[in-house]
Amino acid sequence: MIRLPNDPPLPQGVHDLYDAYCHGAMSRRDFFAGLGKYTVGGMSVAMLAACVMPDYETNLQTRPDDPSLNIETLLYESPDGAGEMAGDLVRLKKGPAKRPGVIVVHENRGLNPYIKDVARRTGLAGYIALAPDTLYPLGGYPGNDDDGRALQAQRERDDMLQDFMAAAETLRDHPDCNGKVACVGFCFGGSITNLMAVNQPWLSGAVPFYGGWPTEQDAATLEVPLQIHLAGLDTRVNAGWPAYEAALKANGADYEAFIYEGVNHGFHNDTTPRFDAAAAQLAWGRTLDFFAAKLD
Repeated sequence: MIRLPNDPPLPQGVHDLYDAYCHGAMSRRDFFAGLGKYTVGGMSVAMLAACVMPDYETNLQTRPDDPSLNIETLLYESPDGAGEMAGDLVRLKKGPAKRPGVIVVHENRGLNPYIKDVARRTGLAGYIALAPDTLYPLGGYPGNDDDGRALQAQRERDDMLQDFMAAAETLRDHPDCNGKVACVGFCFGGSITNLMAVNQPWLSGAVPFYGGWPTEQDAATLEVPLQIHLAGLDTRVNAGWPAYEAALKANGADYEAFIYEGVNHGFHNDTTPRFDAAAAQLAWGRTLDFFAAKLD
């Protein structure tokens, strides 16, 4: 269901239910049952559920067939025994022979159209972007987020971390990359981005969007510059931030953090009603400025 700009905002409780559902804290049955108390004005539970599900048909910012971009599937080996991995490799057709690289880390549902779109935005900004799909060993992103979440739950987080780290090394060594690589990730991808920064000190930078935190002990060894983006209403992720920030400060880490008040977890994702255009535009602009400072 497409929501129009003049539609009334969804109640915060609906966003909270969706957040719990899409992060595995609530079953589909309980999610639909919870939506029942918000059905007013002739809106059914099914209609309300459709309002919070991603709309990949109308809300993407770039074209998959953008004539200025070279988009191909890059295959590389998984170090965790999963076999071959794959991702979208995106770069401008015109420009320098070598350019900095950016790993784009997906959410907890595989390489869906939103993350593919972010990779294209990154490519259009002048970087060589690689967006891996950790569902590739299971057949790849299945075409919808519900099935994607179920598939991703079959894989261990640490195995997927190794796959993303291998992607960063593959991109670093790619003939079109100048050897400088940063990473950006969203939700689950934000958690992975934080962990990549801990485990790959050679990275030039890491930008986690509303992701979970490494341990405070990990913060003591961090060498990679961070730019952190958090949603003001995201109590689940934000609960761990004060302790991690204290550890970063104690380590003298190179970091900056931005909290966008009044917006929900997932505010950068323009395919769901959690999207906040002003916050997303500001956060992405800051991300590109960070890449320019650390990669260019």
